[in-house]
Amino acid sequence: MASASDALSPDRLVRRSDLSALSFATTAELADIDLMVGQERAGSAIAFGTEVAAQGFNLFVVGASPDSLDEAVKALLEERAKPAPPPADWVYLNNFVTPHRPIAMELPPGGGPAFREAMREFVQDLKLALPAAFESDDYQARRTAIEQAFSQKQEAAFKALQDEATASNVAVIRTPFGFTLAPMKDGQVLRPDVFNALPEDERSRVHEVIQVLEKNLEAVLQSVPAWDKERRAELRKLGKETTENAVGHLIEEIKGSFVELPGVLDHLERVRADLVENVGLFVPQQGNGSDHEGDAVVVAPFDRYEVNLLVTQREEQGAPVVQELHPTLANLVGRIEHIARQGTLMTDFRLIKPGALHRANGGYLLLDARAVLSEPFCWTALKRALKSRHIRIESAVDLLSLTSTISLEPDPIPLNVKIVLFGERILYYLLAALDPEFREHFKVLADFDDSLDRVEGSEATYARLVATLGRQKGLLPLERDAVGRVIERAARLAGDAEKLTLAVEEIGDLLVEAEYWARKDRAAAIRAGDVGRAIDEQFKRASRIRDRMQESILRDIALIDTSGTAVGQINGLSVTELGGVMFGRPTRITARVSPGAGKVVDIEREVELGGPIHSKGVLILSGFLTGRYGLDAPVSLLASLVFEQSYGGVEGDSASSAELYALLSALAEVPLRQDLAVTGSVNQHGKVQAIGGVNEKIEGFFDICRARGLTGTQGVLVPAANAQHLMLRDDVVEACAAGRFAVHAVATIDEGLALMTGMPAGERGADGTFPEGTVNRRVEDRMVAFARTRRALPVDAGARET
Repeated sequence: MASASDALSPDRLVRRSDLSALSFATTAELADIDLMVGQERAGSAIAFGTEVAAQGFNLFVVGASPDSLDEAVKALLEERAKPAPPPADWVYLNNFVTPHRPIAMELPPGGGPAFREAMREFVQDLKLALPAAFESDDYQARRTAIEQAFSQKQEAAFKALQDEATASNVAVIRTPFGFTLAPMKDGQVLRPDVFNALPEDERSRVHEVIQVLEKNLEAVLQSVPAWDKERRAELRKLGKETTENAVGHLIEEIKGSFVELPGVLDHLERVRADLVENVGLFVPQQGNGSDHEGDAVVVAPFDRYEVNLLVTQREEQGAPVVQELHPTLANLVGRIEHIARQGTLMTDFRLIKPGALHRANGGYLLLDARAVLSEPFCWTALKRALKSRHIRIESAVDLLSLTSTISLEPDPIPLNVKIVLFGERILYYLLAALDPEFREHFKVLADFDDSLDRVEGSEATYARLVATLGRQKGLLPLERDAVGRVIERAARLAGDAEKLTLAVEEIGDLLVEAEYWARKDRAAAIRAGDVGRAIDEQFKRASRIRDRMQESILRDIALIDTSGTAVGQINGLSVTELGGVMFGRPTRITARVSPGAGKVVDIEREVELGGPIHSKGVLILSGFLTGRYGLDAPVSLLASLVFEQSYGGVEGDSASSAELYALLSALAEVPLRQDLAVTGSVNQHGKVQAIGGVNEKIEGFFDICRARGLTGTQGVLVPAANAQHLMLRDDVVEACAAGRFAVHAVATIDEGLALMTGMPAGERGADGTFPEGTVNRRVEDRMVAFARTRRALPVDAGARET
């Protein structure tokens, strides 16, 4: 049986750092190390995922703190991306046939800016060349000749008609409403009364002549539009010839720079054809430009030949590595912007903007999984892009709208990208379970370890990691003892003396704060005391709730005894985490027993304050009682357990051993020591099992005892399995070394009973009974008495038992 002398020795309460494998005075002497240290599993998964080109082998990176992983993974991907060939440039061009469907064109890496600049120079040259060509003497002379030919043909036709009419004594008169014919005599138009006075046969002859002339006039007038059409056709032909002569050499000059790019050559031919066809847009006096009035997408005359450079890559930069911190739908797949013109929102191909998928195409795109899932339409758009292997620009407005409006429909761009999602493990498992398409697109899991095994050589490795972090952050070097203090803190953050945390972000923050205190003292390097102060200040800033809880205990508002004994009453230990800071506190647990039907009532569960794991722990107590004390008779007791002054939810089974001690104390009517606190779960066989937060729980009870005055008898019972996790504060270790406090490791309930009661627990002998004077004997005797009492009750009374 365990006794008070079995308290853990000070060297088992904390594992000090061992830097004997390294010889250095400060971290300035230590070489850098890869931040992926200790992540062989994750590193192998990332290497596999990045090298497999098959569709769907994208990565999902998980870890305890995914926010701290992105920098390390990004650095790793950037190294892998450097030797990779850069992806192609992509541009959008005007579609001269259907302007609302811009054309996407692929260009060699770095070719996009050159093509854009060439087209800009071409447009500038156009602004000079076209007006000059149409203002030239040659053009003006040819145009004048065409106009004169039309005028002469028209005049000749009217002159012939006039001569014919004059010979027949008929006048051709032009009026505001057209032409009319009137009889004439001696060169003068006859008045109606004079004409009516003529003989009948003369009037008939004049009417016949006028009818013939009217038909001839109608024929002339009908020929005028055809002649004008011929004139316009000849002018258009002249304009095309002039335009071709003016711009032909400019286009050929650009072709010479892009002779190996058929797509560019084809586009330049389309530009030539559009210029020739729509020269009136640039030279208004031609009057033969395309009429775009009413079009949904209108491009300004010279802007139609611009190049919208969507993405470009330098030949020497390798594959792109892009991290999108705000993955909205527009930021992911791109967007189409609008500008206001005369109260109307307009757009054109130049207002197409790239998204993260465009910028990362041909490389790697890093996304936060939670952010992607939080943005409307983003997750489904990402899956659509991965499935179709094309980037199609979508708008949330279009997806939500009940009506269809005409806007740009750009060509989709082929997608070849490796997606790297970061998220918590639970998020990965939920997606794998609930989204049937998830495993189709994210087939590679990179699971980062939370800690590094604290074995031979690992502390030296961790010292180099600390040195690397400090240099990356531009901090002062750390002294040797300071590095040791950081390593001990890393073990504490890992919650295990045999592990070192790999949450480098937390360690980096600690180094920053330690440097602050070092600089306050004008120190040349960070000292162990600076690290210790940084740790204390971190806790102090977030300890207001803990201080108020401790104050309520010290003022006897929350009832906790740290001396004396009591039956059916024990100090359990719980841990609270708020804002990333954990602290422990004692809680009084009490038990009451009476004869009954063998039920252990968990008051927390009855009022729905207890969680399922806590309720499971209480039910295990019933199994323990039945297995140990109900061998010859059914368990006939009614017991109640409660966390006193607990007004919030209770979850976890770490108090189940304390509840069992209280229950056994109440049954045996043996008092429990109140200067001891207990933590640990228990199984049905009475084995005490490991729990979490053991360091915080011990320190929480120690703080209360120290505030009231350490007596030398106070301490905490912890599971023996948790001894390997102890990384206690220096003041707790010092008190234990001085014999003013103790930490006891127990493996079974019987060991704990001996410590808590000062009475041996007792083992069942060969005769099947527990020895006299033991706790187990007294418990069994009491339960036998309960069984007899219950059998002695009338039937109706027994039916009323609960």
